[in-house]
Amino acid sequence: MKILSIARACVALGAAWFSVGSGAVAATTPLFVLNSLEANVSVIDPATWTETARIPTGKEPHHLYLTPDEKSLIVANALGDTLTFLDPRTAQVQSTVRGIVDPYQLRFSPDMKWFITAANRLNHVDFYRWDGKELTLVQRVATGRTPSHLWIDSRSTVVYATMQDSDELVAIDIATQAIKWRTKTGPMPADVYGSSDDKRLFVGLTGGDSVEVFDVSGREPVSIKKIKTGEGAHAFRGAGDGKHLYVSNRVANTISKIDMATQQVVESYPVPGGPDCMDVSADGRFIYVSSRWARKLSVVDTQERKVVRQVPVGKSPHGVWTLQHAPR
Repeated sequence: MKILSIARACVALGAAWFSVGSGAVAATTPLFVLNSLEANVSVIDPATWTETARIPTGKEPHHLYLTPDEKSLIVANALGDTLTFLDPRTAQVQSTVRGIVDPYQLRFSPDMKWFITAANRLNHVDFYRWDGKELTLVQRVATGRTPSHLWIDSRSTVVYATMQDSDELVAIDIATQAIKWRTKTGPMPADVYGSSDDKRLFVGLTGGDSVEVFDVSGREPVSIKKIKTGEGAHAFRGAGDGKHLYVSNRVANTISKIDMATQQVVESYPVPGGPDCMDVSADGRFIYVSSRWARKLSVVDTQERKVVRQVPVGKSPHGVWTLQHAPR
């Protein structure tokens, strides 16, 4: 089905400078924090660390995603069956796309030919063709119970989806939209993150205290290790160096830094209020994390190993994104 065209205006802003703790970082664009229970997005000015606007979205937004070309920030409104496209430089609404059924989690393939969503309430994963202007639904794939998070390999050939209520990891071939395999995981798998060589997957076990590592280089997946990080291991973000991975532990109120080669925790940072989704500053020093139960954006200085700033936002802050980010 054909859906609305998407405006793609880009407006350059002048550079600004701000400091957090003892470090200085160049900033040209705002930070965005999605408030799931208020159906809006907080816009944070990194020069003053104040909320400058609240952008209304559809009902119950849960995740944000920056398109690979970085021209649009997409808000997935799960109960609203819509997508809100924002300009990541100006925070202006570009368009609203309707008819996207239960878009809980979302991801573009690296080649930008496919847009894939996980319907958390309805137990399916949807494949949309993307031609740079429009989305066309191609296939709806029935999965296990409660698809949660998605990861797509670097070649745009396979999408991996976690099933939080059936404790499974599912691999789907993108070209055919057919399930390749499914395997059991630890309790309540949430976010999933792949290594740069596409051989390993890291799965956060929100119902436990670990990150489960799978070898997916062969015909069948193999669980090779559980890395103990903290209770409620949930969301990932690459540290920007290609070697380390952050995971938020929502119940333990910590963020763990994992060495992906040795599969060991090398650092841990205390973060109050149920740390959830994260982004990382362009220089890799600061972690921006939504403290979900505290209604705040928390800023972690990884050199000082502590929270150095908090900004009040809306109810149940979930996704966090900025254009000024470390390599993902």
